[in-house]
Amino acid sequence: MEENPFISEKYAPAPESTPVALKEAYGHFINGEFTEVDESKLRESRNPASGKLLAMVSEAGGDEIDLAVQAARRVYEKSWSRLAPSERGKYLFRLARLIQERSRELAVLESMDGGKPIRESRDVDIPLVAAHFFYYAGWADKLEYAFPNRKVRPHGVAGQIIPWNFPLLMAAWKLAPALACGNTVVLKPAEFTPLTALKLAELVEEAGFPPGVVNIVTGGGTAGRALVGHDNVDKIAFTGSTEVGKQIQKALAGTGRPYTLELGGKAAHIIFEDAALDQAVEGIVNGIFFNQGHVCCAGSRLLVQEGVAGELTRKLEHRMKTLIVGDPLDKNTDIGAINNEPQLNKIRAFLEEAREQGLEIADGGQELPEEGFWCRPTIIKNAPQSCRIVREEVFGPVLAIQTFRTPAEAVEKANNTRYGLSGGVWTDKGSKIFKVTSSVQAGVLWANTFNKFDPTAPFGGFKESGMGREGGLHGLHPYVRLD
Repeated sequence: MEENPFISEKYAPAPESTPVALKEAYGHFINGEFTEVDESKLRESRNPASGKLLAMVSEAGGDEIDLAVQAARRVYEKSWSRLAPSERGKYLFRLARLIQERSRELAVLESMDGGKPIRESRDVDIPLVAAHFFYYAGWADKLEYAFPNRKVRPHGVAGQIIPWNFPLLMAAWKLAPALACGNTVVLKPAEFTPLTALKLAELVEEAGFPPGVVNIVTGGGTAGRALVGHDNVDKIAFTGSTEVGKQIQKALAGTGRPYTLELGGKAAHIIFEDAALDQAVEGIVNGIFFNQGHVCCAGSRLLVQEGVAGELTRKLEHRMKTLIVGDPLDKNTDIGAINNEPQLNKIRAFLEEAREQGLEIADGGQELPEEGFWCRPTIIKNAPQSCRIVREEVFGPVLAIQTFRTPAEAVEKANNTRYGLSGGVWTDKGSKIFKVTSSVQAGVLWANTFNKFDPTAPFGGFKESGMGREGGLHGLHPYVRLD
């Protein structure tokens, strides 16, 4: 392969060297301590960029889930639900400060276990993790102001299941509001990325939380089904695929137990002729290639007004070639490793189908490492609405491009999906921003930017992108009963 002319000597490898202390094998974190390791119930957690074994992690079944739920129930009834709200807030503040103090170590581990570039883990994910705990710590003793003239009570034991694309951030999104409202928690991280959740368990212990308030149980689908189906769990929160979300809905049907679901997405990123194209290109790159495209709200459908489609596509192709794909711990890396082999195979299947359909495909041309799971940043030009790569969530660094003539056509194409999680609009006309965004059927919409998050802002979708909201004042609602 030819040498990439956009990579110069100034991009000498600069790997992050902060040490991370890991155990050889981890038990579950139940009732304030790690359980003994059962060697017959271990699975590997490997670095997706190198294949290197990081640690062995316990695989939970129904028995382990039951122990965790029992521990959560005991402390809920005995002390946590009766604790003064200001005291609950102090525990969350302490945890937030510990996360800040250990932020570099957590960022390195997130990149090692998940494959994402260290710049994203260090500068985006971990600061947001701490910010969510700080934010909801502040709400702990102010629930009467959040819900005026209502009696506010916690649900009890919350079962929470998080995905592999933002392991620690999704844990914060769920743990922080649940604990602030007085619930206790059994959290199950994804089987591909359990290590930062287990490291968080160590910080929970260091922060002095009463045993059983936070329980972290690792495992795959068996553990998840046991948690959802446990009769002593009062509320379920899930972030993951739409398919699994539907299974959870069926399992909970008729039980009366509340649940929140944050599921898949197929966001439309709309670029009008009057947009600042160079800035829009950067927004597009961030919208689809951030975290290797492992983002439920990724701008994976690019809708470009016809008058600038050719120019924008050329600029985007040029920019793709400058992106550095490689070691997630290299501070220069833009795109890291695909998180796991099944996901890489899924992405490859989408691209192969697009080639068989004769679609025009372009990628950045980067030379990929020999070890690990990798995919170049890729665009599909002039993708028809009928093709699967336009209709379904790829969850990888793949962008499908379509064109439109009028704002009405842009809105029609944006809404022509079973998802409704997010979207973006680029234009220099404020009136057009308001008109278009008010017509796009999505829970989160950005204007002249993309993939920007804040703990004070609610996040969630419509249609098959889920139900309920996380973040902001809205994020408290799922964790309280209002009388």
